[in-house]
Amino acid sequence: MRVGLHALGIGDGARPEVIRAVATAAERHGFARLWCGEHVVLVDAPASRYPYSADGRIAVPADADWLDPLLALTFAAAVTSRIELATGVLLLPEHNPVLVAKQAATLDMLSAGRFTLGVGVGWSAEECAALGVPFAGRGRRTDDYIAAMRTLWAEDPASYTGEFARFDAIRVNPKPLHGGRLPVVVGGNSDAALRRAVILADGWYGFAIPAADVPARIAVLADECAHHGRAFDELTVAVALSDGTPDHLPALDTAGVTELVVVGAPPPAPDAAATWVAELARTWIHLDE
Repeated sequence: MRVGLHALGIGDGARPEVIRAVATAAERHGFARLWCGEHVVLVDAPASRYPYSADGRIAVPADADWLDPLLALTFAAAVTSRIELATGVLLLPEHNPVLVAKQAATLDMLSAGRFTLGVGVGWSAEECAALGVPFAGRGRRTDDYIAAMRTLWAEDPASYTGEFARFDAIRVNPKPLHGGRLPVVVGGNSDAALRRAVILADGWYGFAIPAADVPARIAVLADECAHHGRAFDELTVAVALSDGTPDHLPALDTAGVTELVVVGAPPPAPDAAATWVAELARTWIHLDE
């Protein structure tokens, strides 16, 4: 089972010298992938419930720096050569899918094919309102946008007619490096997210999920695969635990997890950030050292 690191783009992790230190240290110490999440907008007193904490509140202060994930990962790509990169997650219904298709393929090209586009539907009505995007129907919008982007990556010229996205005989280049197909994973812990991962994507990213809940979520994923005629082993299964320790690794591996994602906030000094990554690697990857 691979180990990824979700630590870039927020607070001290938004500073270029810290991104450089974390990214290069993660590559050096054996992390498989760097993940970077997204919020375009935060508000001081949200009415929307954050689904990944017991109190329904996001831990990130509303006034914290939060980088655009595609730009942050482009910077990380430029200072590394092997480690994979993923948005975890980009809130797809908040974006124009034609533009995202181009940006994602551009990052894939600049990283020599190391990029995976992780997408989610989002949870903040305030964020959608600020961007002029309807909060209702965002799941259907996400499905439509994924299909539209798949068309743009695979065809040239490309035409598509869906509920929310439409274009006719357009050329959007570059294409993803691996045969006109960019890996897409779906984030979210709901049944709907698991179904979306099976029907439309290449994998699932479960975020802030208790270790004890992982086998049941994967069982739902497997049931969806059986229902939709898809082989379970075609999917990648990445999880970031809310309560994880290295003792959970054997059970996660048995359950079918292909990547454990360690979530953390690096310290502000670059040298300390590099040391922090090395300590995480000793805890989660190099268990015998």
